[in-house]
Amino acid sequence: MTRVRTHERVLAQIESGLTAGKWSIGERLPAERALAEELGVSRPSVREAIRILEAMGIVRTAVGSGPSAGATVIDRPAAGLGAAVRLHVASGTLPVSDVVRTRVLLEAGAVQDAAARVTDDAALASVREHVEAMADPDLDVAAFVEHDQDFHIELARLGGNQLVEAILSGMRAAVGSYVVTGAERLEEWPRTAARLCAEHRGILDAVARHDGAEAERLTREHIEGFYRETGLGER
Repeated sequence: MTRVRTHERVLAQIESGLTAGKWSIGERLPAERALAEELGVSRPSVREAIRILEAMGIVRTAVGSGPSAGATVIDRPAAGLGAAVRLHVASGTLPVSDVVRTRVLLEAGAVQDAAARVTDDAALASVREHVEAMADPDLDVAAFVEHDQDFHIELARLGGNQLVEAILSGMRAAVGSYVVTGAERLEEWPRTAARLCAEHRGILDAVARHDGAEAERLTREHIEGFYRETGLGER
C-alpha cells in the first residue's frame, strides 16, 4: 500500500475546504501555525503544501505581517496547468504527431467559439497586428513563429475557455519547436510563409464575420497542411 506523505494529506484537506466553500477567491487561508494546528500536522508540511498550491496557481503568498501577508486564494487556472503541460512536453516523450493532433482538436473548437463570442472588430485588433507583422518578407523564421504563436493563442483566448488556453499556452514551446524545425526543412520558406499569412487572414476574417464553421475548417487545414508539407510525420 502506498504511503501518503503528510503534505499530500494537507493538500487533500485544503482541497476539501475549497470545494466546500470554506475559503473563497480573494480570501486568505489561516496562518501557517493555525492551519498546522487545525489539520494536526507540522508547519513544514503546511509550508510544502502551500508552495505546491502556489505553483499550481491556486494561492498567492506574501511575506510579512500585514493584511496581505500569508496565502490568498486566487483564480489563475492557466498558471499551474500550463506549467504542468510545458514540463511534460519538455521531457521529450510526446511525439510531434500528438502535439499536432491536440492543437487541431483544441484550436479548431476555440476559433469556432471565438466566432460566436466576438462582438466587434476591436477585439481582434491585436490579432490583426500579428498577421500584419508576419507579412513582412524580411522577418526571420524565429520572429515569424513568435507572431504565429501569439496569433493562435490570442484567438484561442477569445474563445473564452480558460482550460483550452492553459493547455495551448503550455504547449507553446513544443509547437514552436516543431514549426521551426519544419520551416528549416523547406527550400522555399518565403513562399510557405506567404501562404501561411494568407491562411491566417482567412481564419481571422471568418471569425470576424462570425462564421464559426469556416473558421474551424480553415484552422484544421492550416495546422494539418503545414505538418504534411514539412514531412514531420515521416519516419
